[in-house]
Amino acid sequence: MFIETPALLDALNTVISIPLVPYAGREIDFDGHAKNIDYLMRHNSLSGGRPRVISIAGTSLIHHIGYRDQVKLLDIAGQRMNGQGVLMAAVAPNPLPAAADLIAQLAALPRPPDVSLIMPLGGTYGPDGLYETLMAFAEEQARRHGARFLYYYRRPRDRDMIIRLIQDSPHFIGVKIGTNEDDVPPFVDALDERKIVIWGIGDRSTAAAEMGARGHTSGINIVVARASDEINNAQRRRDYEAARQIENEISPLEDIRFMKERAYNYSAVMEAINCAGFDDVAGGSGGPFNPPVPPRIAREITRIMASLEHYHY
Repeated sequence: MFIETPALLDALNTVISIPLVPYAGREIDFDGHAKNIDYLMRHNSLSGGRPRVISIAGTSLIHHIGYRDQVKLLDIAGQRMNGQGVLMAAVAPNPLPAAADLIAQLAALPRPPDVSLIMPLGGTYGPDGLYETLMAFAEEQARRHGARFLYYYRRPRDRDMIIRLIQDSPHFIGVKIGTNEDDVPPFVDALDERKIVIWGIGDRSTAAAEMGARGHTSGINIVVARASDEINNAQRRRDYEAARQIENEISPLEDIRFMKERAYNYSAVMEAINCAGFDDVAGGSGGPFNPPVPPRIAREITRIMASLEHYHY
């Protein structure tokens, strides 16, 4: 492992950047992906020289990408990070044997991920089954590959069992909250300092930080890296007013990303890159199930980016 767990927990109290994976037609633009990783590593405004954390996960369209390409994306990210920063993978836990195979392939990379995010479980299951299966799965993957996990919490029915899972398993080091701020305090109250509660619904994260969440995921860090970084810097020094001032600036873009149940989560980021004409990142032409935004939305994003592009540099 590149980083010990206590240091990893501190490093995750940051912006966890989830850059979009750019496409050229039907194919992944791997050169564009490398460019995006380079941008994130070069433009790090985190206080105290803290490391950049990069995750290939939801905004990266991980659910629509085959395992071979997922491994290649993580491999490229690890190479471009050049021994720096923290690398996070995302793993869909079903079917479970396929997830185990993916973790094995990632573990064999020259730069394996430092931690993996277990994505929401699909299909039919009960909370008891979730606990029992993931306890055993984490134990096996830790034994074989030294794997460490975060759990992506999206289903309130499972809350108590997920808390128990994270409490009981030394290999689950925390949770990403993907529901609402009200779910932050129960996790913060139940988990001790050896675990982390991360806000997982974008850069408007200060309310969650005030409730005890540490760090947040960002799909727009690839567009306005300095804004996301400065929000986290302010939260770490508990200057919540300063954090909210920046949140208010980026809020119009986040509003579009999360409208219609996150219909433009990916495509709004792509449009923001493309309309701004940035040459140091790649937006691409639209990914699987995620075409470009409608013209009306594109015009609105162009207007928004005129006031945000200074945060790109």
